[in-house]
Amino acid sequence: MRRTRAAAAVAALLAACATPLALSPSALAAQPGPTAQPAPTAQPAPPQQAADAPGFHIQNGRLLDADNRDFVLRGVNHAHTWYPDRTDQALADIKAKGANSVRVVLSTGDQWTRNDTADVAHVVEECKQNRLICVLEAHDTTGYGEAGAAAPLSKAVDYWLSIKDALVGQEKYVLVNIGNEPYGNANYGAWTGDTKTAVGRLRAGGLDHTLMVDAPNWGQDWSFTMRDNAAAVMAADPDRNILFDIHMYGVYDTPAEVSDYLNRYVAAQLPIVVGEFGDMHSDGNPDEDAILAATRSLDLGFMGWSWSGNGSGVEYLDLVRNFDANAPSDWGKRLFDGADGIKATAKEAGVFGGGTDPDPDPGSGACAVTYRLSDWGSSFNADITVRNTSDRQIDGWKLDFAFTGQQKINSVWNARATQNGTAVHVTPESWTHSIPAGGQVSFGLNGSSTGTNTVPAAFTLDGRTCTISS
Repeated sequence: MRRTRAAAAVAALLAACATPLALSPSALAAQPGPTAQPAPTAQPAPPQQAADAPGFHIQNGRLLDADNRDFVLRGVNHAHTWYPDRTDQALADIKAKGANSVRVVLSTGDQWTRNDTADVAHVVEECKQNRLICVLEAHDTTGYGEAGAAAPLSKAVDYWLSIKDALVGQEKYVLVNIGNEPYGNANYGAWTGDTKTAVGRLRAGGLDHTLMVDAPNWGQDWSFTMRDNAAAVMAADPDRNILFDIHMYGVYDTPAEVSDYLNRYVAAQLPIVVGEFGDMHSDGNPDEDAILAATRSLDLGFMGWSWSGNGSGVEYLDLVRNFDANAPSDWGKRLFDGADGIKATAKEAGVFGGGTDPDPDPGSGACAVTYRLSDWGSSFNADITVRNTSDRQIDGWKLDFAFTGQQKINSVWNARATQNGTAVHVTPESWTHSIPAGGQVSFGLNGSSTGTNTVPAAFTLDGRTCTISS
């Protein structure tokens, strides 16, 4: 259910954004909209190929690294622009907590002190030294149209082009988040056109990075503006290299709301990440357990808000107290150490030698799959065994295959699966998370079918082709 909010609270919250120390996640000003009505699922953009991609890129709704390997963001936000002296240590501590990425708050100079080219280059280098993928975001756009001091997306584009020298050549390590929550709850209908224009200017200016775009409505998209126009924005990008960013606070207080929003992107093969969320908030109580469970099940990224330094009554959103890695808050313990959290799910980016097998050879031989089919005409079971034939343990594996006919999965055991048309994407449960060198894991699925039902023709494990055994 959407929350209502008193006008006095609006004024107080907007006033709280006047000084850096009082800044909380920009969802402070998130306002619930009218009761949501079912909306058509966004139509998928054309499947993208990875050719000529210098770094991170999008293919078939997934974020891939420069080696064409799947990468799932599992990280936190850090308010660099207000705490620049804390950043070097914070990045080291964030990495030590198990994160594989960090979303770094920058300023264009329109509201706060501008982070110049040299400063941004230093941040990128520190991220690389700590083996963290760096998501750089311009915060001055927060709540544009409702927050009086906020800058439009055009100013954010000006900023990125002005610090281009810190970005070009870093496409393997950096994602560019054009502008944080670029519309509040006024005039948010302009989001689509403004975002297309911003993307076009950045591409024309020579930025080939994956571009992350935030939702309007203070990032929470209760109006479904981003959701229902995401395919059009993707199609307008000549590189088809956009990652959509939803922020989940009080609007997302039930598992159904969380799951419905994320699943619509997955079904449309549009890439989505939860770029901000917390365990409680002044606009309502977000369901952090549902957010973590859904992103784990759908194999989507998340980035918790925020490392430290929150004020104005939302200090509870600090993951650690006073930037002390040894003083985690309850929220920090949940995000880093809890079920479906960072330590349980994060995998280091392949560009740092992490991920699965760093051998770039995509040939077969690293895995073998046995697919035992029991077919009863209109229904079937499949018992699937995945063997690791490499000489190293595989953690957090991903198995992909395609059905040969009109099969539909009804249930899965010992793993989790999503289906998009004939394509099936399988990820492990916690108890099947690792496959030792020479070892195996097994899972099963039940489904319904019409027409031909045979063993899939090919299986890939973490992007590598498996042999099929009987």
